Amino acid sequence: MVSRSYSNLLDLASGDSPSFGGERKGFPRVATVPGLLSEVDDETCNSVGSEAPSSVSQERMIIVGNQLPLRAHRNEDNGEWCFSWDEDSLLLQLKDGLGEDVEVIYVGCLKEQVALNEQDDVAQTLLETFKCVPAFIPPELFTKFYHGFCKQHLWPLFHYMLPLSPDLGGRFDRSLWQAYVSVNKIFADKVMEVISPDDDYVWVHDYHLMVLPTFLRKRFNRVKLGFFLHSPFPSSEIYRTLPVRDEILRALLNSDLIGFHTFDYARHFLSCCGRMLGLSYQSKRGYIGLEYYGRTVSIKILPVGIHIGQLQSVLNLPETAAKVAELRDQFRGQTIMLGVDDMDIFKGISLKLLAMEQLLMQHPENRGEVVLVQIANPARGRGRDVQEVQSETYATVKRINNRFRRPGYDPVVLIDTPLRLYERIAYYVVAECCLVTAVRDGMNLIPYEYIICRQGNEKLDETLGLDPSAPKKSMLVVSEFIGCSPSLSGAIRVNPWNIDAVAEAMDSALIVSEAEKQLRHEKHYRYVSTHDVAYWARSFLQDLERACGDHLRRRCWGIGFGLGFRVIALDPNFRKLSVEHIVSAYRRTKNRAILLDYDGTLMPTGSLNTTPNIEAVGILNNLCRDPKNVVFLVSRKDRKILTEWFSCCKKLGLAAENGYFIRPNHDSDWETCVSLPDFDWKQIAEPVMKLYTETTDGSTIETKESALVWNYLYADPDFGFCQAKELLDHLESVLANEPVSVKSGQHVVEVKPQGVNKGLVAEHLLTTMRQKGKLPDFVLCIGDDRSDEDMFEVIMRAKTSPRLSPVAEVFACTVGQKPSKAKYYVEDRSEILRMLQALANASEQAVKTAPTPASCGGLIINRE
Repeated sequence: MVSRSYSNLLDLASGDSPSFGGERKGFPRVATVPGLLSEVDDETCNSVGSEAPSSVSQERMIIVGNQLPLRAHRNEDNGEWCFSWDEDSLLLQLKDGLGEDVEVIYVGCLKEQVALNEQDDVAQTLLETFKCVPAFIPPELFTKFYHGFCKQHLWPLFHYMLPLSPDLGGRFDRSLWQAYVSVNKIFADKVMEVISPDDDYVWVHDYHLMVLPTFLRKRFNRVKLGFFLHSPFPSSEIYRTLPVRDEILRALLNSDLIGFHTFDYARHFLSCCGRMLGLSYQSKRGYIGLEYYGRTVSIKILPVGIHIGQLQSVLNLPETAAKVAELRDQFRGQTIMLGVDDMDIFKGISLKLLAMEQLLMQHPENRGEVVLVQIANPARGRGRDVQEVQSETYATVKRINNRFRRPGYDPVVLIDTPLRLYERIAYYVVAECCLVTAVRDGMNLIPYEYIICRQGNEKLDETLGLDPSAPKKSMLVVSEFIGCSPSLSGAIRVNPWNIDAVAEAMDSALIVSEAEKQLRHEKHYRYVSTHDVAYWARSFLQDLERACGDHLRRRCWGIGFGLGFRVIALDPNFRKLSVEHIVSAYRRTKNRAILLDYDGTLMPTGSLNTTPNIEAVGILNNLCRDPKNVVFLVSRKDRKILTEWFSCCKKLGLAAENGYFIRPNHDSDWETCVSLPDFDWKQIAEPVMKLYTETTDGSTIETKESALVWNYLYADPDFGFCQAKELLDHLESVLANEPVSVKSGQHVVEVKPQGVNKGLVAEHLLTTMRQKGKLPDFVLCIGDDRSDEDMFEVIMRAKTSPRLSPVAEVFACTVGQKPSKAKYYVEDRSEILRMLQALANASEQAVKTAPTPASCGGLIINRE
């Protein structure tokens, strides 16, 4: 049901990035002009960050979900569409937590198909009446998107089912992925019809829309964007089997805040980011954050709650009391254990039935006394697996009832017809125990609903013959593999696959003392009543506001194509260093200090051959020939290798082992920046490192004259990281009285003399030039990684010190667009070589155009 506001759908999965339309301000009506939103030249969108002022002053939240929180049907009399709020929708319920001053707009699909000629009128009605923006998806595209990619690939995989055979979800189908991306693009266009990007917050929900953040971030670099995943997130061993794993991870990381129900789900996501994208996370003051191209992507861990007011209003209905009275009479003298589940393969209905059968076999006294009422809601998906679950469920129920049935007693009551909400609540009220044995579930709010309903009210207490002043009681048996389990500390947790253990848990729930049931109920009720859906939504919005707090303080622009798009967020003063600018400054100055990192700057990172090439050596020699220049090369390599490699560069200064050894030129001796009497500490540190090397496959020890480095680049990322933390603590303990520092870096733990860093080289160079009467008026420092930040810090600090000329031109330059203390950047190594070559050419040109000695002498004589 594609709206006429959307056309020219791109083949997004081919890698080409989709285009978006111009910015819409305020609250416009739904666009109906073909191509208005999707045919604008994409090149104009990459570097803009929604700078246009907004006309909207009220805080506004755009909530995006697969389905709008609406019910739709046609009027039988006139055939017109009728719409009403779906009170059971979580997207509607969370509005209670956002505050009355927050305007809420919904973007999503309708559950019903709307004819093409009706779509504009329906969209206008929903926008004006409900503030809802419908995304109309063609039926064939929706089938591929929802029943195809979502339900055949993502849903099973996120619930730990691998497509090991065509019967188990099927092989990966690229056309279904293309449909998924295309639908996410349609949703992005719909959001852009109503968003005011400087003011609005966008909250995207669930696995159906995991690549939507990329499309929104591409159009509005500073969009305030949160995402919440309502399903489990699998372990990295499962997730890494997904062919589009990187695309989905990078898309999610275009959010400002990513929410999960449990720490396990968040931990799995962070592990995937570490293993597949090489990202690390930090926990600071209770908040978990991932650094991603200068942006901090925050992680939120909070299980969703229920809408208590809705349940209490239904509990007060007379229909509910009447149904409770009916059930009281129907099951008089029997203890009800209740299960409420969707009829799908992950809810563990058959395992629950087998546990009930085991309970009746092992505890005959429960026959005729205990009944399991299983409410089986219709499955949300479709396919052969659903049919198999239904067949197995019916067969198991029939077998149990045939074996243990007595007059007036069926041990299992299966309800597979749709129930009204008040009917389901009535079952909660009369059930002594609630059983949730799902083998995998994102959250599952059934236990929360059960707790609130067991609290009841005076009318229901009167119906059941209970004392209203007496403490309430309830019992829960829940699976370890559902999202609500960690928050229900008073429940009996079970492994649903262990039938015997579940049966014993059911028996324990039946025989536990009344006082214990009351204590457990009180504990659960206190948590559920204070952590409702409003609390969850309010907490998420507060964290989203915090995560977006520095948007306007950073310069943002986008890089990358297709789903590899991401936004760089940097200091406002950080800019690209142009060759023309630095050459102009170079020509105006006469005392120049040039500091160049070698590893990763003059030579590419990760190159197997790190020997300098002829081009780089030639440029260095040309720069060194200029008497106005003092050039230093800084490397982590040892001095023996550097001496061999640069033997032909007579005037080049060298710093080995990150600044511990320094040599001003080829004719000078190597000297140390830090005086150290001995290296006896190596005899302490090396055995410790060897111990960790033996127990950490893939790790190595690099021995230097001044340092020891333990490298775990090729070890398992998680295990290597844990071992590195242990090694760091171990080394700090045994070396506490030694004059060394123990530092952790990117896949390394290093022990080196205290105070040794590349900043020492910069200090040495500036101090030496000043002592020789050559106060530097031009400083160029280029590096590529964190170890070079010490050099940047020294030369930037020197700008306000007497070590530099008051008019000195200072260029601290990093390689690549990333957070840095440097004020400039260049794109890559090739740009560095071009820039250095331009400086060398300027020196040669200055020599050619300099006045001859005779002319200089003539000028002096004339003055005399």
